[in-house]
Amino acid sequence: ILGTGRPGRRGAQGLSAPPGDSLAVGTLRGAAAPARSVVASPRPGKGKAGREAARRRLQLPPASQAEGRAAGAAGAAGAEEEEEEEQAAEAEEPPLSVPQEEEEEAQPLPPVCVSPMRGMWRDEKVVLYCDQVLQGCKAEDADEAMSKYLSEKLKLKDRWLGVWKTNPELFFVKYEEASIPFVAILVEVTCKPRQSSSSCFKVSVSLAEPFSSNIANIPRGLVNEILEELEHSVPLLEVYPVEGQDSDIHDIALALEVVRFFYDFLWRDWDDEESCENYTALIEERINLWCDIQDGTIPGPIAQRFKKTLEKYKKKRVELIEYQSNITEDPSAAEAVECWKKYYEIVMLCGLLKMWEDLRLRVHGPFFPRILRRRKGKRDFGKTITHIVAKVMTTDMVKDLSSDTLLQQHDDLDLALDSCYSGDTVVIFPGEYQAVNLALLTDDIIIKGVGKREEIMITSEPSHDSFVVSKADNVKLMHLSLIQQGTVDGIVVVESGHMTLENCILKCEGTGVCVLTGAALTITDSEITGAQGAGVELYPGSIAVLERNEIHHCNNLRTSDNSKSTLGGVNMKVLPAPKLKMTNNHIYNNNGYGVSILQPTEQFFIVAEEALNKGAASGDKKEDSMLSRVMQNLNLEMNNNKIEANLKGDIRIITS
Repeated sequence: ILGTGRPGRRGAQGLSAPPGDSLAVGTLRGAAAPARSVVASPRPGKGKAGREAARRRLQLPPASQAEGRAAGAAGAAGAEEEEEEEQAAEAEEPPLSVPQEEEEEAQPLPPVCVSPMRGMWRDEKVVLYCDQVLQGCKAEDADEAMSKYLSEKLKLKDRWLGVWKTNPELFFVKYEEASIPFVAILVEVTCKPRQSSSSCFKVSVSLAEPFSSNIANIPRGLVNEILEELEHSVPLLEVYPVEGQDSDIHDIALALEVVRFFYDFLWRDWDDEESCENYTALIEERINLWCDIQDGTIPGPIAQRFKKTLEKYKKKRVELIEYQSNITEDPSAAEAVECWKKYYEIVMLCGLLKMWEDLRLRVHGPFFPRILRRRKGKRDFGKTITHIVAKVMTTDMVKDLSSDTLLQQHDDLDLALDSCYSGDTVVIFPGEYQAVNLALLTDDIIIKGVGKREEIMITSEPSHDSFVVSKADNVKLMHLSLIQQGTVDGIVVVESGHMTLENCILKCEGTGVCVLTGAALTITDSEITGAQGAGVELYPGSIAVLERNEIHHCNNLRTSDNSKSTLGGVNMKVLPAPKLKMTNNHIYNNNGYGVSILQPTEQFFIVAEEALNKGAASGDKKEDSMLSRVMQNLNLEMNNNKIEANLKGDIRIITS
């Protein structure tokens, strides 16, 4: 029987996919899913004989099969022996088994319908949810809109085959979570008109033939017993239609996926508790957020952090509800305090999720100041110190320094940076280092490697948002390899002041080098590769000088957003226009353009339009004429650069 309600609150018994991964979890492969034998203890049921048979079938090792059958016959003779054997079986944990008993083994599951949502563009998702399903409703009416949409689709077919996927805890009390991520059973579904508006999404199911499951040795009797306890009624969203039925079933499969995705990722528990004038606009933003996570626009580390926070929020909310439900009388002072602690933890997680959603976490969105450290300035006695970073310092390391140089030796780069004042130099010898303080550069220092730049490797700390961030007046990095792994911001972010990168290798994993408004950057003889966005990102009003660099294999985004797919080697955001001087650079093999000029409003493009209209009549020369005029207005100077083999082209003006 089909009813309505919020499946997003369907409790711990349901199989819930992590946010953003619901399609992958909920969709089986195109081939029949293999059935595996497992070791597990069945959940206590109503029938003792059935429970004993299930225990033997799931737990006996192959070497003990004959003995197990004999013990089972003897055990049936008396209740006391049954209890003793059951306790002994629970105390022992036999290894994985594939019993060769006469009882039939479950057949492999047939493939389920593959959801077409996986191939939908974000605009198609927005139209589907905002225009077709929700139709401009308020948050408090979202449940009813989902129920109405699903009910209409289910009228297409009242009986069909599906795979019921549920939590193993419904069947087992002891099992290895890795070996049994879920229990799946082939069932026949019967849909009837909804009887109540207060019940959950439920349907009537019965075992289908042939008996099929993802667990080969699960006893049929145990499954029947569990279904009887559930009165053959299970959550509809745990059922996945089987492939090979008529086209109406594909429509039902899509409708189920639409509702699952809504409650798994788009719905928030606070939605109907807070007023929102335009709920569909909020849903559209969450769809964009999900798409940006899926296509890599949002760097993987921050996407994972967002998912984990959302999962933690849902888990903590369930914990609070369960804790409150276990308080049978007036709560004690300790119980009241614990309830408030759990509540405020949920409030904090909720606030964090809201903040992230509001900022939208776009790679190319606004950066906010990260550095909260004050500038030290020069030492009181006016001297500067050269900090040697090496496990052991030898005289050979310092032979080229003048005799009056003040030295300090550190085996940790972080300690060396923490000891620096303006004017100091940090000399790094070959090795692999990490330093949180690279994200807190406020004083004018020089950080340079000695030896081959490939042998002086500085890697980012994956748990931190930033890698190298500077707001010093003049900081310089030389002869180093910066290897980004897991950080969110650009591999190098110049918030203010001026930074110089000389003879460095920058291996990006997230965003490339970002120069924020009012900041300046000089890069010479360096290599930038692997950025998810542009290799060098210039914000409005910034200044950059690039000479003799290699920028390649950037913009590794998998996105349908045209404005992002065009980014490549160097990207400029105008209004006010940044200043860029490029000489003798090699920009190649980037997935977007070699150089892209992002023009976000119509104002600036008026200049380009005028240049285009006044240009030559030849169509081939119009864009060149426009580009030339725009470059002049941008203070863009380019000399002897080699720009080639970029997927979209060499240079392009892009409107957002």
